[in-house]
Amino acid sequence: MKNFKTYLALTGILFATSTSFGQEDMKEKEMDEPQPAQSNIQQYTPSKLIGKGQVDLKWFNNLYTQTKSTFSEGTEDRQTFFTSTVEIYTGVGNNNRWNVGAILEFRSNVIGDRSATDVFKFDGESGTARSGFTSIAPSVKFVPFKSVGNFSIQSSFFIPLVDQETEDGLINDMGQTVQNAVFLDQNGFIWQNRFFYDYTFPGNKWQLFTELNSEYSFGSDALRDTNGNTIEGSFANNSLNLTPGVFLSYFPSSKFTVLALAQHSQRIDLGNDFTQDFTAIGGGAKYQLTNALNLELLYTNFVRGSNTGLGQTFNLGLRGIF
Repeated sequence: MKNFKTYLALTGILFATSTSFGQEDMKEKEMDEPQPAQSNIQQYTPSKLIGKGQVDLKWFNNLYTQTKSTFSEGTEDRQTFFTSTVEIYTGVGNNNRWNVGAILEFRSNVIGDRSATDVFKFDGESGTARSGFTSIAPSVKFVPFKSVGNFSIQSSFFIPLVDQETEDGLINDMGQTVQNAVFLDQNGFIWQNRFFYDYTFPGNKWQLFTELNSEYSFGSDALRDTNGNTIEGSFANNSLNLTPGVFLSYFPSSKFTVLALAQHSQRIDLGNDFTQDFTAIGGGAKYQLTNALNLELLYTNFVRGSNTGLGQTFNLGLRGIF
């Protein structure tokens, strides 16, 4: 079914980045003045870990909507998928090299040419909408090399909370699709490892941030009834998804950054007979609202792909470090 194949285009829609901002050197022979405190969006890029006793709380919302895909020519009925993710971490140890935490995901999806904003109705209308908490993941972040503090790894193990990947599909006696099955989320375990690295250019105004996200999905292969509803398992199980991304950030001031991004996602078949890839480009901004809280806005457009939808994402995030 198109809806469960195209939904994986949501994967790999990722995080904004930030850069550091330095103070000019004092004149020769004069004593340097103390450096001003950096804002969180300067200091805590995705590569940087918080210290012992600190708490890093992030609420990130992704709305993906499409009327095109690689499965047909022209426009299709609109499909929209909303994902709300809460991440919480705390620092352990005395060297800023270990953070532990958890990730919780909630999804709301609508199909059948419903308005993109209908994902916020959470009405569960049969045949066109589903919503609920879909996964939870214990997670750890760590800096593997003490001498390279701007390189870190985030490792998470996602446990599915859904009973059926797709449901509410209907096929008549002639084999014609009367009602597409509604996809909610993968019904399988995912071991995710994200590799982060950033580099600040001389002058401290520009920063290049890179990420490689790897997701190994495993569990039962998808088993469907005659209407296309998934009884157990997932179409994505027994596959490896690799998503490299590049983010270029510029800081006009210590509290504000703008960025451009490019990402590619490649799903590799490890026994499930399904491959997929897509490329997305976009941009965004981040603003430090208070000493603890910052706001993040992102937009991406899927410019190409295979076995995928060709849509857009609109992203809103809030992050607090306490």
